[in-house]
Amino acid sequence: MADSRTYATGKRKTAVARVFLVPGTGNITVNTRTAEDYFVRETNRMVMRQSLELLELIDQYDVAATVAGGGHSAQAEAMRHGIARALCEIDPERRSSLKRAGFLTRDARKKERKKYGQPGARKRFQYSKR
Repeated sequence: MADSRTYATGKRKTAVARVFLVPGTGNITVNTRTAEDYFVRETNRMVMRQSLELLELIDQYDVAATVAGGGHSAQAEAMRHGIARALCEIDPERRSSLKRAGFLTRDARKKERKKYGQPGARKRFQYSKR
Protein backbone atom coordinates (compact mmCIF):
# COMPACT_ATOMS: atom_id res chain seq x y z
CA MET A 1 0.00 0.00 0.00
CA ALA A 2 1.45 3.38 -1.03
CA ASP A 3 1.65 6.08 1.61
CA SER A 4 -0.45 9.04 0.40
CA ARG A 5 0.96 11.57 2.84
CA THR A 6 3.64 14.08 1.86
CA TYR A 7 6.29 15.32 4.28
CA ALA A 8 8.22 18.60 4.34
CA THR A 9 10.16 20.62 6.90
CA GLY A 10 9.62 24.34 7.38
CA LYS A 11 11.89 26.66 9.34
CA ARG A 12 11.89 30.24 10.65
CA LYS A 13 14.34 31.67 13.21
CA THR A 14 14.74 28.79 15.70
CA ALA A 15 11.29 27.28 15.02
CA VAL A 16 11.08 24.01 13.09
CA ALA A 17 7.85 22.53 11.71
CA ARG A 18 7.50 18.94 10.49
CA VAL A 19 4.48 19.05 8.17
CA PHE A 20 2.51 16.09 6.80
CA LEU A 21 -0.07 16.71 4.04
CA VAL A 22 -2.80 14.13 3.44
CA PRO A 23 -5.72 14.46 0.99
CA GLY A 24 -8.75 15.23 3.15
CA THR A 25 -11.25 17.86 4.25
CA GLY A 26 -9.09 20.70 5.59
CA ASN A 27 -8.43 19.65 9.20
CA ILE A 28 -5.27 21.20 10.63
CA THR A 29 -3.60 19.56 13.64
CA VAL A 30 -0.62 21.11 15.44
CA ASN A 31 1.14 19.03 18.12
CA THR A 32 -1.97 16.78 18.44
CA ARG A 33 -4.21 19.86 19.05
CA THR A 34 -6.44 21.72 16.63
CA ALA A 35 -4.99 24.85 15.03
CA GLU A 36 -7.58 27.01 16.84
CA ASP A 37 -6.47 25.62 20.21
CA TYR A 38 -2.73 25.86 19.50
CA PHE A 39 -2.54 29.24 17.75
CA VAL A 40 -4.59 31.58 19.94
CA ARG A 41 -4.05 34.68 17.78
CA GLU A 42 -6.07 34.84 14.56
CA THR A 43 -3.11 36.36 12.68
CA ASN A 44 -0.99 33.27 13.39
CA ARG A 45 -3.76 31.00 12.08
CA MET A 46 -4.06 33.20 8.97
CA VAL A 47 -0.27 33.13 8.35
CA MET A 48 -0.19 29.36 8.75
CA ARG A 49 -2.97 28.86 6.14
CA GLN A 50 -1.63 31.37 3.57
CA SER A 51 0.06 28.89 1.22
CA LEU A 52 -3.08 26.71 1.06
CA GLU A 53 -5.36 29.73 0.54
CA LEU A 54 -3.15 31.10 -2.23
CA LEU A 55 -3.70 27.93 -4.28
CA GLU A 56 -7.33 27.54 -3.07
CA LEU A 57 -6.62 24.09 -1.60
CA ILE A 58 -7.76 24.81 1.98
CA ASP A 59 -10.50 22.13 1.95
CA GLN A 60 -8.59 19.51 -0.07
CA TYR A 61 -5.77 18.62 2.34
CA ASP A 62 -5.49 17.67 6.00
CA VAL A 63 -2.38 19.05 7.70
CA ALA A 64 -0.68 17.35 10.63
CA ALA A 65 2.32 19.25 12.00
CA THR A 66 4.79 18.98 14.85
CA VAL A 67 6.36 22.31 15.76
CA ALA A 68 9.18 23.05 18.20
CA GLY A 69 11.34 26.01 19.13
CA GLY A 70 10.79 29.73 18.77
CA GLY A 71 7.58 31.56 19.58
CA HIS A 72 4.08 31.14 18.19
CA SER A 73 4.60 33.64 15.34
CA ALA A 74 7.80 31.94 14.17
CA GLN A 75 6.10 28.54 14.46
CA ALA A 76 3.21 29.73 12.29
CA GLU A 77 5.62 31.01 9.64
CA ALA A 78 7.60 27.74 9.83
CA MET A 79 4.35 25.85 9.20
CA ARG A 80 3.58 28.08 6.20
CA HIS A 81 7.05 27.31 4.84
CA GLY A 82 6.61 23.56 5.39
CA ILE A 83 3.13 23.46 3.82
CA ALA A 84 4.43 25.35 0.76
CA ARG A 85 7.31 22.90 0.36
CA ALA A 86 4.98 19.92 0.68
CA LEU A 87 2.61 21.38 -1.94
CA CYS A 88 5.56 21.79 -4.32
CA GLU A 89 6.53 18.17 -3.76
CA ILE A 90 2.99 17.04 -4.64
CA ASP A 91 2.79 19.19 -7.79
CA PRO A 92 5.90 21.03 -9.11
CA GLU A 93 3.63 23.29 -11.24
CA ARG A 94 2.66 25.17 -8.06
CA ARG A 95 6.24 26.25 -7.37
CA SER A 96 6.17 29.50 -9.38
CA SER A 97 3.11 30.98 -7.65
CA LEU A 98 4.37 29.97 -4.17
CA LYS A 99 7.84 31.35 -4.94
CA ARG A 100 6.36 34.63 -6.21
CA ALA A 101 4.39 34.99 -2.96
CA GLY A 102 7.61 34.39 -0.96
CA PHE A 103 6.40 31.26 0.85
CA LEU A 104 9.32 29.07 -0.27
CA THR A 105 12.01 31.44 1.00
CA ARG A 106 13.44 30.40 4.35
CA ASP A 107 13.68 33.48 6.57
CA ALA A 108 17.09 32.89 8.14
CA ARG A 109 17.20 35.92 10.44
CA LYS A 110 18.13 34.82 13.95
CA LYS A 111 19.07 36.61 17.14
CA GLU A 112 22.76 37.50 17.15
CA ARG A 113 24.79 35.96 19.96
CA LYS A 114 26.14 37.96 22.86
CA LYS A 115 29.91 38.43 22.73
CA TYR A 116 32.12 37.76 25.75
CA GLY A 117 33.30 40.77 27.74
CA GLN A 118 30.44 42.94 26.44
CA PRO A 119 26.89 43.64 27.67
CA GLY A 120 25.12 42.49 24.47
CA ALA A 121 25.44 41.39 20.86
CA ARG A 122 26.26 44.88 19.51
CA LYS A 123 26.35 47.07 22.61
CA ARG A 124 29.78 47.94 24.02
CA PHE A 125 30.87 49.27 27.37
CA GLN A 126 31.46 53.04 27.39
CA TYR A 127 34.93 54.01 26.20
CA SER A 128 37.02 55.87 28.76
CA LYS A 129 40.13 57.64 27.47
CA ARG A 130 41.59 58.26 30.97
